[in-house]
Amino acid sequence: MTSTQAIESSRDPGVPEALPRVLIRVRDHFGSELIDRLWLFPPVRRGRREQGLVAVSTFLEGQERRAMVTVAYTAEHSGAGVSIETSFTQEGEAFPERFPAVMLGVVDRTRETPGEAREVEISGSGQKFEELMEDFDAWIERGSAL
Repeated sequence: MTSTQAIESSRDPGVPEALPRVLIRVRDHFGSELIDRLWLFPPVRRGRREQGLVAVSTFLEGQERRAMVTVAYTAEHSGAGVSIETSFTQEGEAFPERFPAVMLGVVDRTRETPGEAREVEISGSGQKFEELMEDFDAWIERGSAL
């Protein structure tokens, strides 16, 4: 279904569990039934720290338009454990066909972004969201076995 290749963007270890935890916060905030699509931007990693961005388009009741929310996060792995801070920002509303071009523009304007965002279609499906999370579980297990 999906590939974690887009997030494997640095030799620094970063915080492998950060993005899956952020996605759980996104699901808890909106509910999977309201999530149309996710764009997962590759994080910027420095040692055991990373910062990243997830863009979320959500369904608006009775409308073809979608709301766009960005979720910026910073994460750090220290001796005390993992700390993750998130910030949800309402960006606006648009028709869904406009968002892919907007995401390319984000990459073009952000010099530190180490690649294009990975688009994941959820379509309000809890099952699709869980499949995405299982993909991350397998990726983290492979990384921890190295």
